[in-house]
Amino acid sequence: MRIDRVLLLMVALLGMPFFNSAQESGAFKSIAWTPSQLASGSPCLFTVQFQTPPASLKGEWLGREVEFFPSSEKKVWYALAGADVETDPGSYILALHATMPDGHAVSATREIRIEPSHYRQVELHVPEKFVAPDAETRKRIAADKEVKDRVFAQSASMPLWDGDFRPPLKSPATDSFGTRRVFNGKLASVHKGLDYRAASGTPVYAANSGRVVLARALFYEGNCVVIDHGQQFTTIYMHLSKIQVTEGQKVAAHQLLGLSGGTGRATGPHLHMAARWQGAYLDPTLLFKLNLPATP
Repeated sequence: MRIDRVLLLMVALLGMPFFNSAQESGAFKSIAWTPSQLASGSPCLFTVQFQTPPASLKGEWLGREVEFFPSSEKKVWYALAGADVETDPGSYILALHATMPDGHAVSATREIRIEPSHYRQVELHVPEKFVAPDAETRKRIAADKEVKDRVFAQSASMPLWDGDFRPPLKSPATDSFGTRRVFNGKLASVHKGLDYRAASGTPVYAANSGRVVLARALFYEGNCVVIDHGQQFTTIYMHLSKIQVTEGQKVAAHQLLGLSGGTGRATGPHLHMAARWQGAYLDPTLLFKLNLPATP
């Protein structure tokens, strides 16, 4: 009797049905993520294989909802996600919840280790208005934030990307992602994108297919383009000298977006590219290394 009570208490603390492990072994064939070793700033692809196709699959990880989509044969489901550049090292639980065609629910969990990443600190010099903006400029910055918040809050429910992401131009990239940036002697932020050395006027291309959700001038970002790739995944292209797409436009992978430049808070002509998943900023260099499936 005492043993039964202990078992029931353990089940309650785990927050899942007592029969969950049996359900998992019967429904889930495999649960994997690529790359297998993750660090702060790492994008990843979750792959969940079932014995029989479920009707739906959802997940939670790092305090965010993970949106899955099925392969053509429905037994394998994928999700593109990642750990933010500022995620603390540690172990985090991936919780999966599937609904089978007959309506019954099955669940599974996996513990995923996030290792620390080691980023350097750099000092940069820009016009003082970008470090200590006046009252009028602060109003513009606040208005820009409202625009960006609205843009990032909306995303296609299914993936618009298809296959691998590719670099936006052929110029070499620096190791700038994740660096702590000191502007004019003041610590400003962690650099949440990747910088490419590119002379003004260098063509900049879409890293993957999607829909342009922002194409306008912003204070810090300069001329900026944001592409929604679906399921809360976006790529961002900053400091352009010229924008050659419009908001609402659908773009194909490697379609021309504009020309590189030095607009906004920039120390000179270059391209800043960022990859964002539900507010988490990911290393584009690692994103380009992922082998991604075709989407429906």
